[in-house]
Amino acid sequence: MNIFDLLKIAIELGASDVHITVESAPIARIKGKFIKLSDKILTNQDTKKMVQDIAGEKNFIRIEDHGEVDFSIAIDTGERFRINVYKQKGNYAIAARTITAQIPAFESLGLPEILKTFTQKHKGLVLVTGPTGSGKSTTLASLIDIINENQQRHIITLEDPIEYVHKHKTSLVNQREIGQDTESFNSALRAILRQDPDVILIGEMRDPETISIALTAAETGHLVFSTLHTVGAAKTIDRIVDMFPSEQQQQVRAQLSTVCEGVVSQQLIQTVDGRRRIAALEVMIANPAIRHLIRENKTYQIPNQIQTGSKFGMQSMDQELVNLYRQGLISRDSALSRCTDYEYTSRLIGDRY
Repeated sequence: MNIFDLLKIAIELGASDVHITVESAPIARIKGKFIKLSDKILTNQDTKKMVQDIAGEKNFIRIEDHGEVDFSIAIDTGERFRINVYKQKGNYAIAARTITAQIPAFESLGLPEILKTFTQKHKGLVLVTGPTGSGKSTTLASLIDIINENQQRHIITLEDPIEYVHKHKTSLVNQREIGQDTESFNSALRAILRQDPDVILIGEMRDPETISIALTAAETGHLVFSTLHTVGAAKTIDRIVDMFPSEQQQQVRAQLSTVCEGVVSQQLIQTVDGRRRIAALEVMIANPAIRHLIRENKTYQIPNQIQTGSKFGMQSMDQELVNLYRQGLISRDSALSRCTDYEYTSRLIGDRY
């Protein structure tokens, strides 16, 4: 069984992900549901051969040494995949995420217009957060594409691996893949300010050093975009601060209160008809009140500021879920299972099913 043939089938079916593991048939995730790509139950020999074929010699050695590796590939039909190969119970497994060759237009994603204002900033930090598979990379790609289309900027992306490929338009775009073009996020970031960037995209802020360099870049006249695996703006701020030792946390809060321009927290929810998944977004805009709460370690008050900040373009996740439910796009159960304040959300939704 050929791994590349399976990936082609997955593309034809509109799959978002493909999973390969022993003692299971090859599985595709299509609109949130598992579909078999074949009835064959895979053996260790099958999965090892697939890993060797897709990873190549260099990455296979890294798997043997470290137990996992990330990279991206393009198959002969032109479609791209983000690949994670890992070991489980001594066997090989593959998780492949499809990458849309065409960067989706901002308007096609149903995103709030207020997000476009981030692309007009000349410095600061913008964070897009959410669980794995929530569309963070797609949102960021659409924002970067707006800048690329309309402004003369030097954009540098640091990604692990590269997902969407940007062509030079009005801007100049250089994309660096961790493990291929540079050793690590940290080594790339230490060099990046010598590369004359205007806009920096950091695939993920994973550790204190990455965050420190990102904050410094945002302070010194660069527009920085990045992601975290957090849900909610307040939790995102807390997560960043908590990564640092207690004696550094007040300094980090002060930096964040100055450079943070906004936090977009998103999740994908299946529509009532089951035909697609729709993005639900919380949007925090860093106005003076928000900056004060960050600086004074009062992030627990941020949700209230978001709920009452609609005139600034803010919206809470719970408000968004209620709106999607009232539009008939998501079910009551979906709204209540994804909300942060069950009592508030259920009161607004009411008892109708």
